[in-house]
Amino acid sequence: MKEIAIRTEYITLGQFLKLADCISTGGHAKFFLQENEVQINGVVDNRRGRKLYPNDRVEVEGCGVFTVTGA
Repeated sequence: MKEIAIRTEYITLGQFLKLADCISTGGHAKFFLQENEVQINGVVDNRRGRKLYPNDRVEVEGCGVFTVTGA
């Protein structure tokens, strides 16, 4: 499980996917989420604006399992 550190209160799922190297640009998030399943704390969610907070667990199909951590 990889840790992704954020310096803000939260990060959106679209920004997270880029930070986690699952996509190369933020513009790819919409298409990526249409084709790949993402689970946040065990619940499927494909909204790129979904807010992720420290201690959230994110499973990205074909990319890996991540934990959001605070700075």
